Amino acid sequence: MNFAMFPTDKGVSVSPFVAKITEVIRSKGFENQLTAMGTLVETETLDEALGLINDTYSAIEMDCNRVYVSVNIDIKKGSSGRIKSKVDSVEQKLK
Repeated sequence: MNFAMFPTDKGVSVSPFVAKITEVIRSKGFENQLTAMGTLVETETLDEALGLINDTYSAIEMDCNRVYVSVNIDIKKGSSGRIKSKVDSVEQKLK
């Protein structure tokens, strides 16, 4: 899953809220990678992915009146470690 979540009513810098969201993700133990435009997270099930979105929203909703959320989900059963392997596959082809 790749998702971005941040408040739109807190000014130009929303990094404190992104940090709260990242803390929730990391506390759950899911493989993840923070990027400049969103966060990649690998879960075992769709329910876990959707639950994580809900949990991260819950972490900031009390302090925010408006929150932007964008989610892309790629489901591939029986596969893990794809955050790293997908990037590695492209990097190998660039050599």
